[in-house]
Amino acid sequence: MSDCCSAPGLMAFELALQQLLANVPTPQVSQLIAIENCLDRVLANNIISPVDVPPHNNSAMDGYAFNYQTIVSNADTPMPVVGRSFAGEPFTGTTAIGQSIRIMTGAKLPDCCDTVVMQENTVIKDGQLLLSKAPQEKANVRYRGEDINKGEQVFQQGHKFTAVDIGLLASLGISEVEVYAPLTVALLSTGDELRTPGEALNDGDIYESNRFALHALLQRLNVNIVDLGIIADDKQAIRDAFHAADQQADVVISSGGVSVGEADYTKEILEELGEIGFWKIAMKPGKPFAFGKLANSVFFGLPGNPVSALVTFYQLATPGIEKMQGMPFKAKPKFRAITTSKLRKSAGRMDFQRAVVTFDEQGHAQVSSTGTQGSGVLSSLGSANCFIVMSSEQGSVEAGETVMVEPFTSVFL
Repeated sequence: MSDCCSAPGLMAFELALQQLLANVPTPQVSQLIAIENCLDRVLANNIISPVDVPPHNNSAMDGYAFNYQTIVSNADTPMPVVGRSFAGEPFTGTTAIGQSIRIMTGAKLPDCCDTVVMQENTVIKDGQLLLSKAPQEKANVRYRGEDINKGEQVFQQGHKFTAVDIGLLASLGISEVEVYAPLTVALLSTGDELRTPGEALNDGDIYESNRFALHALLQRLNVNIVDLGIIADDKQAIRDAFHAADQQADVVISSGGVSVGEADYTKEILEELGEIGFWKIAMKPGKPFAFGKLANSVFFGLPGNPVSALVTFYQLATPGIEKMQGMPFKAKPKFRAITTSKLRKSAGRMDFQRAVVTFDEQGHAQVSSTGTQGSGVLSSLGSANCFIVMSSEQGSVEAGETVMVEPFTSVFL
């Protein structure tokens, strides 16, 4: 693949992502934690089931258990009820063909029994079981190991635990898991014009939004965050901030200062402090983006425009952080939809247009642009639930044409 696409001097988005992932480290430090604390943590080794789940054959219904051979020739055969089996209180006696056991949902099935009839289809008279409706053979039985077999791999290294996973771990009798140590991410913004919400604005000032949005997105990624605030457009101040960030964090993220303006010092200082591959990427929004390594950390330099900052964080920095957390890269799912509006685009850069995808009663996808797509229009992203991904070679698209849609993942929702 060429370093550049049809836009001179710009690196293709796919190549930028490929090189970024090839140059971020994988985690080396792990820790043993209780399963109740492992939500959103990443597994450091494979987990093999130490037990069968369920550990024994059991009933899926409240009813009566018996051996199906009893009714093969005559479903009207009365069966004496010789005992009961409740969850946690299994039947300890023996049964024979022609006998039945009262059984409850989840209770262990006696060895001689292979079928359960639900109680609604039975009549008990003088201690005898009569069937008002005969079940199929082996009906209403959950078999030992039906869910998970002992020795089966349940989770693979690199798996990120969900709430359901924690329940599954508990069902295996596992109380602790080995996970990778959490990353620490240092976050800062640069710009003399930036003010924190709550402060008064002077002429030419704007409220800083990138750091607040990025902080929230980083919380979704379950990292430790060091917030270094707003750094003035001053070489020494930026140098000091990067040095402090590199001493504290595994990842340093800045927004602003990676363009080509006279006061954009980030690239210059990063080249001084570390090894920087400064990219101008063939993507829209988000052309100015820096990636590199400082002495102790990985660096992601995001553009200052808010939509550009969040899109490059989502599309480029997030996969890098996830690899550093121990997760394998997974391409974001995409599908085709019909656009309801004309989409303006010039060839040369991959475009991530903000949009809303919906489905009609037949399940057909339709997608609509959220309107003005400028890199400073944050509301275009806030009202969206997907990107319309348009390749670098693609031009404008008319309403009614098919486009590629990439729904937001949980990081953005």
